[in-house]
Amino acid sequence: MKHVCARVMERTEKNKRVVSETAKSDSSLSHSFWLLALSHTLPISAAEIHRVFKFLVTMDSLVESGWKYLVTHFSDFQLACIGSFILHESVFFLSGLPYIFLERTGFLSNYKIQTKNNTPEAQGKCIARLLLYHFCVNLPLMMASYPVFRFMGMQSSFPLPSWKVVSAQILFYFIIEDFVFYWGHRILHTKWLYKNVHSVHHEYATPFGLTSEYAHPAEILFLGFATIVGPALTGPHLITLWLWMMLRVIETVEAHCGYHFPWSPSNFLPLYGGADFHDYHHRLLYTKSGNYSSTFVYMDWIFGTDKGYRKLKALKET
Repeated sequence: MKHVCARVMERTEKNKRVVSETAKSDSSLSHSFWLLALSHTLPISAAEIHRVFKFLVTMDSLVESGWKYLVTHFSDFQLACIGSFILHESVFFLSGLPYIFLERTGFLSNYKIQTKNNTPEAQGKCIARLLLYHFCVNLPLMMASYPVFRFMGMQSSFPLPSWKVVSAQILFYFIIEDFVFYWGHRILHTKWLYKNVHSVHHEYATPFGLTSEYAHPAEILFLGFATIVGPALTGPHLITLWLWMMLRVIETVEAHCGYHFPWSPSNFLPLYGGADFHDYHHRLLYTKSGNYSSTFVYMDWIFGTDKGYRKLKALKET
């Protein structure tokens, strides 16, 4: 046993030397700290650490080259408004349309949360309404908010932010978005607002990915504030804003997808809501639904608005 531990320690020390030498020999140093930490914790080979570092440096180079092309050929306004809109539409429909295929074909139906399926007509209505709202509400909103983001310090020029800055900002956005969304969503479940605004989103008691953004225009503006308030406060680099938008779109599509897979994020991420959590919200009468949280569920836990869901889960597990 002592011999094995000694070999692990010897390999770890060798890895640290390789990471240090690699960091000195490469102009990109943004990942050296993380690789050094990795060399302390995992007995992986020096060659593997070197390959990981080279891969990250290559990715940095590709991102910088791609960004250089964008800022050279397009204005800040075009990137922030038109570019953001194209990116949103691409990520939204590419992540959401496969769930329509799954529902229509019955493929992977054993992972479907509800047995009921939406009709092709209902799915078509959702897509048509989404395109209308996206072009008539989302796009104008992006254009109108551009001066605000510029005033708060948003930029698209070089240098690009480090991954540590990007990660910290996105973590902050998730935290503040969860807080603002929870209260906004809970207010929408009061009698008048639910009847006149939020009931549009709840037309689909059996949600599928694309229903995540199927909502009354007033709700789009109201809850959309939760998504943009974090970036508006920090004035991030545009690339950070794009990454945040992509993560937020993928998360909300997954939460409405209607399927709970073995690889669903809620199986691995603590406090993550996911499809099973939010599907419960759509199944129940608006006054009793609870589960108002966006991404992480701590707000429902703190204020006790997930008691019905937790009781149901406990019954299923017994």
